[in-house]
Amino acid sequence: MKKLANVAIIVLLILNANLRAQYQPKNWPKADIKKAEKWVDDKYNSLSQNEKLGQLFIVALYTNKGENHIDEIRNIVNKEQIGGLILMQDDAAREINLVNEFQQKSKTPMMIGMDAEWGLYQRITTAHKYPWAMTLGAIQDKDLIEKMSAKIAEDCHRMGINWDFAPVVDVNTNPNNPIIGNRSFGSEVKNVTKSALAYSNGLQNNNILAAIKHFPGHGDTSTDSHLDLPVVSHKIDRLNEVEIAPFKALMNKNIGGVMVAHLYVPALESGKGIPASVSKNIVTGLLKEKLGYKGLIITDALNMGAVANKYKPGELDAMAFKAGNDIMLFSQGVAEGKRLIQKAIDSGEIPQARVEESVKKILLTKYFLGLNQYTPKNPQNINSDLNNASHTAIVQEMYANALTLIKDEKKLLPLKENTYYVPLEEASYQTFVNEMESSVIFKKANEIKTIPAGSTVLVGFHKDNSTAYKPYKISAESKRILNELSKRHNVILNVFGSPYALKDVDLSTISTVLVSYENNEDSMTATANALKGKTKIHGRLPVLVNDNLKPGLGIDLKAKSN
Repeated sequence: MKKLANVAIIVLLILNANLRAQYQPKNWPKADIKKAEKWVDDKYNSLSQNEKLGQLFIVALYTNKGENHIDEIRNIVNKEQIGGLILMQDDAAREINLVNEFQQKSKTPMMIGMDAEWGLYQRITTAHKYPWAMTLGAIQDKDLIEKMSAKIAEDCHRMGINWDFAPVVDVNTNPNNPIIGNRSFGSEVKNVTKSALAYSNGLQNNNILAAIKHFPGHGDTSTDSHLDLPVVSHKIDRLNEVEIAPFKALMNKNIGGVMVAHLYVPALESGKGIPASVSKNIVTGLLKEKLGYKGLIITDALNMGAVANKYKPGELDAMAFKAGNDIMLFSQGVAEGKRLIQKAIDSGEIPQARVEESVKKILLTKYFLGLNQYTPKNPQNINSDLNNASHTAIVQEMYANALTLIKDEKKLLPLKENTYYVPLEEASYQTFVNEMESSVIFKKANEIKTIPAGSTVLVGFHKDNSTAYKPYKISAESKRILNELSKRHNVILNVFGSPYALKDVDLSTISTVLVSYENNEDSMTATANALKGKTKIHGRLPVLVNDNLKPGLGIDLKAKSN
């Protein structure tokens, strides 16, 4: 027992020395930091052990699951005094009212999080959708990404959200990845790192916490961890060069959170089938000790099939805490998790200093985010505040800067008069037609034989982008029509979808290829302006598509002079 006490004292000394070594707002005077530390000490000492343990848990709040669900969360907030909530679907005004209510009932202000990688639209469909990370990865001026995420931070503040569980820093080297794909900035470590830092700075410079995810790297997986446990089988050298590299580069950049994935990585964890999220070797040994990360470490959602199918609620939470995580996200067993953590403390398996380390980090972050003085939010006009002209302007600027011209051999851009337009694939294209107005002559796929030989034909591959996970592959019929058109006409191919759509499309007879990345009103409007020469084109391909379409590929095209 004496040995355990000595270990606890050493851990506590290390904790106190590093209390500041995590996210904190820029340019804070030392006097204000001392105030923060005093608040943390006073708050920590005022909490019972049960309340301290409550700070380690974040549970999910839905507004589309009925009143029984909301009452269940209300009871957990009241009884367990949890550390925070993750807001899910879908009623923004109701969420604000509930957060206001729950914050008033919480002895310690709760941290309110949301998965808002492409803005609050990811959970609240009345909000404005921002571009996916892959689109942002094509943008060369990374300051624009910071500008965009600052706007997301503004939306978060409007909702009472303090923590955006973003950005994804997974390096997407697998085109068939079912869960990352569009959520990644690309397949190149340098581009992913620079883009993620800009995104994180836009949030945190505006007092919204970021969380880089999914450690130690989810980019080369073929299984969706929401359903089952993916395996990343690379050797340690490859992991260090690719998967872990962005995390390592961002460790000392003041980013407040790291989210640990539900992945089995044999090179990092010798125990068979043990997910990274509950691996002490990965969370403590690698992330905390080897990489030296001092910020908040949070699990990926504990309701995901990769772990929820294997471990019981509560048991899973305790395992995650023992591994070194500070916060268990989307907990489905708070009371049982607390009981098992306390049992481990009582037996000496976990020192109380571990609880103090995590809870004080959580409290300090809450103070830095202004939660020591919680101010209720007003739900009035929330939908229009999250979706208005200011959002449209910044989002269209992002799409305009992402546009990537792969080739333009016959100098067909900007568009000339008498260009024909043929939309293909499954998704809507009407906004594009409306924006092009008289600049193109519209033809349906079954009317292509009426186009005069030798014409310039713009073909649009309009993919369904209603979610980030829709298939990107082009149908055999669309490829047949494209090939037929290229035999008789000068073809411009415009992909309103993932660049991976070009993976098995024959471009050898296509003069001009433009990638717009997404198919929505903003991307179609931005593309129309560029095709008409109103804006320049200067994006670069963020992913390896095939041997001919490599990262960094792209041609600059100036806008027409006024």
